[in-house]
Amino acid sequence: MINSKKTYKEYLKSDAIALGLDASSFKFKLKNTFFPDFIWSFQKTLRQLEYYNNCKNKGLNKLYFYYLKYKFRKISLKLGFSIPINIFGPGLSIVHYGTIVINNATKIGKNCRIHACVNIGASGGEKEAPQLGDNVYIGPGAKIYGNIKIANNTAIGANAVVNKSFLEENTAIAGVPAKVIGKVD
Repeated sequence: MINSKKTYKEYLKSDAIALGLDASSFKFKLKNTFFPDFIWSFQKTLRQLEYYNNCKNKGLNKLYFYYLKYKFRKISLKLGFSIPINIFGPGLSIVHYGTIVINNATKIGKNCRIHACVNIGASGGEKEAPQLGDNVYIGPGAKIYGNIKIANNTAIGANAVVNKSFLEENTAIAGVPAKVIGKVD
């Protein structure tokens, strides 16, 4: 969770690396001025909103927080993302535009790579939502729901329906309902 200016900058740097961007270079900034990368804009706004929500939410900063909230909502609708703040650890990589819906009780560790048409949420009116570890790959169309835990270093296959916990690390899971189909390293 972003709790200082230092961690905010670390999250941005990790996100840029995960997306394969050199966000600090002049060439990238010039290109992004004329041909904006909307996913990078979304992720920057997400991290900035988290920073202002967690660290600078008093006085005049509150007004800027509401501006960021408006900007975040606008770009979220444009890209089809419904992602609350303070869900992802550093190193988030959203690969494509498209529908991504995530419950606000979900927690996802660092270095998550997520594709389009993913839904992560609670089940049957429960308040608890999935808790995913570090280095998790979520394939396109995956549905993950319920009070479950997914271990570190897990790959979730395309169109998988994950409704139970997988506590063994370094596994690939897929299918409807999901089951372990192999090992990953």
